[in-house]
Amino acid sequence: MQIEQIYTGCLAQGAYYITSDGEAAIIDPLRETQPYMDRLSRDKVRLKYIFETHFHADFVSGHVDLSKKTQAPIVYGPQATCKFDCISAKDNEIFAIGKVKIKVIHTPGHTLESTCFLLIDEGGKECALFSGDTLFIGDVGRPDLAQKAASMTQDQLAGMLYHSLRDKVMTLPDDIVVYPAHGAGSACGKNMSKETTSTIGVQKASNYALRANMTEAEFIKEVTEGLLPPPSYFGMNVFMNKNGYESFETVFNHGMKALKVEEFEVLAEETDALILDTRNNSDFYKGFIPQSINIGIEGDFAPWVGALVGNVKQNIMLVTEEGKEEETVTRLTRVGFDNIVGHLKGGFKSWKNAGKEVDTINRISAKKFAGEVNIGKSKVIDIRRVSEYSAEHVAESYNRPLIEINEWIKEIIPEEHFYLHCAGGYRSMIAASILQARGYRNFSEIEGGFKDISATATPKTDFVCQSKLSTT
Repeated sequence: MQIEQIYTGCLAQGAYYITSDGEAAIIDPLRETQPYMDRLSRDKVRLKYIFETHFHADFVSGHVDLSKKTQAPIVYGPQATCKFDCISAKDNEIFAIGKVKIKVIHTPGHTLESTCFLLIDEGGKECALFSGDTLFIGDVGRPDLAQKAASMTQDQLAGMLYHSLRDKVMTLPDDIVVYPAHGAGSACGKNMSKETTSTIGVQKASNYALRANMTEAEFIKEVTEGLLPPPSYFGMNVFMNKNGYESFETVFNHGMKALKVEEFEVLAEETDALILDTRNNSDFYKGFIPQSINIGIEGDFAPWVGALVGNVKQNIMLVTEEGKEEETVTRLTRVGFDNIVGHLKGGFKSWKNAGKEVDTINRISAKKFAGEVNIGKSKVIDIRRVSEYSAEHVAESYNRPLIEINEWIKEIIPEEHFYLHCAGGYRSMIAASILQARGYRNFSEIEGGFKDISATATPKTDFVCQSKLSTT
């Protein structure tokens, strides 16, 4: 028996590949299927089942394409209905893969069909739990994502999750290894560990949501407290995972179409496409195509595109570093952005060399900021998360998280100059590009963000004035 965790850092997502005696199972695959096909060929095994722990919201699974290529059936837990052929398994149903077995454990709460899969080895020992979004390392799945579809409140779903964990997961042997669907950085939970595996025993001892003396009311309160609104693309990804989607190869080939400058310019207007520039922020600010939005490929690229663009049907045209086109298209398709018109051949350099109009961002150093800022009079906007801001921030600065930009942008007075920063420059350049695309130009974005500001004499504090926090 072999278990391989295939972890994708930019999505904080874990897929799983299990083999035994010439047969294989894959749990929660990513959309691009070739890596799995390569593994199957390498190991000379037949894919027998594709298991899905639930209808994912934060990424598009590869289940449909993988099933078409291998004829392996797709298995969900109870209460799952799909527009394609799938097995909606019964609670406690057993599936054999070679000499091992996988037992279905229905654990509703995150969603109604949420299911864990218990691996039983060749000797009949229960050895691993693929816990999906039911149990994370240090956290549990948020119970608000399915409430509209389920016609239930988040508190009702949280109550179901409480009993799923207490009655089913926590009764398993302490030495069982836990393999979750996500780790730190995912929006599917709020307190996930950077660790990607654990055991039932360790989680019972350390996970805040699994305290032995915790009442149902306490669980509901703690699990639902502090939940941020889910990113707007989540519902669209769920729809694609339930109803099917265009093949990865088709979408990929569209995105890999290299467009010359003139073609790019015409198509951008004809298709009303968003120009997405994925270069590093240190290059972007020096020159870019007017109205471009910068979300760098080197950061949490796909989740930020999903959260800020939202509509997965939006036409997108890409400007990337040369050689990064394939990676960019792949990462966009993982979160359902299938309408990629193409990319600029030769990157931004070709646009500039063609003599086309170029825009820039007013970026200043933290040292210059320290010399210019007048605490109490200058307006400073800190776009980090509330928790980052609360730990320490520039005195008298305003906290306006990037995720809420569509709301707080309405507060901006175009004639009033302000300073803009995040932790290191990645998020503030995203915000700067959005602001500038919408006509706001009277600001200075700070290079190196709060990390560099901290090294200056700029007054800082950890005192939080409620009027400075975002009210959206």
